[in-house]
Amino acid sequence: MDDVRIRKLQKEDAQAISQIYASITMKAVNPDFKRVVEAHSRRDNEACFVAEINGKVVGFMISYILTAGFGIAKSAWIATLGVDPGFMGQEIGADLAREIFRFYKAEGIENVYTSVRWDSSDLLSFFKTLGFDRSNFINLRKILD
Repeated sequence: MDDVRIRKLQKEDAQAISQIYASITMKAVNPDFKRVVEAHSRRDNEACFVAEINGKVVGFMISYILTAGFGIAKSAWIATLGVDPGFMGQEIGADLAREIFRFYKAEGIENVYTSVRWDSSDLLSFFKTLGFDRSNFINLRKILD
């Protein structure tokens, strides 16, 4: 396999990330998704990275810092990630995660969180291999009428 290069997210990556996301979900991507990715590219204090092979974006991981929230210390949250299905199983997601961990450790952040659907066994397994475990949070939802 060619060398994987991990680098900071840039605004120009939004289209490639949207295509990867669409290929994973097998649904058209909402235009808001691309705008959110572009917004993350402008934030210097967040760890948002892409993986490239031969100049082609093949994976991404977007995270952010939560400074104060319901009694927890400043922490990081992985909001979304994806690897082009043609490149899955090649440690690209793990490479992205390790880069995010290095970034936040250097920032003095001790806890990284994420949220995963209970029935996403592949994603749960991925995060488990990275050392994630259940936290003290319960996700709550209200449907607005």
